[in-house]
Amino acid sequence: MVAGKLCILIFISSCTPAIASDFTNPKFFEYSSNHPASRVLEWSFGWYKKLNVEQKNAYMASVIHALHYAENGEAVSWYRANASGVSTPVATWPTGSGYCRRLHLSAIAYNKQKVMSVTACHYNSTNSWAWFSGK
Repeated sequence: MVAGKLCILIFISSCTPAIASDFTNPKFFEYSSNHPASRVLEWSFGWYKKLNVEQKNAYMASVIHALHYAENGEAVSWYRANASGVSTPVATWPTGSGYCRRLHLSAIAYNKQKVMSVTACHYNSTNSWAWFSGK
């Protein structure tokens, strides 16, 4: 029974890599082993830490400010309660329905650094954004 649940957890974790790279709520963890069972245990038991509400709000405010107002290469910094980071737009390009921006994000908390990239595309017809995570 336990082995069956572990196999299901291994299957789920291998099929959903977005959990570890979710840019809206970065998780700070470090794998002690490359063995899949070790990764599942760390993920399933929450052996990682996240930003608290105040830190997360500052982080997301910097992402949104960088997306809307910063020039390419202009860093938008944030700091709250022993956590800090930078959101930097690195590229902007037009599309047929609006434009897209590539952001490089960095957050430091719990003595660990999380570095991510995300692309956001604005659609003029609906005045909305779509987010695309990536490495």
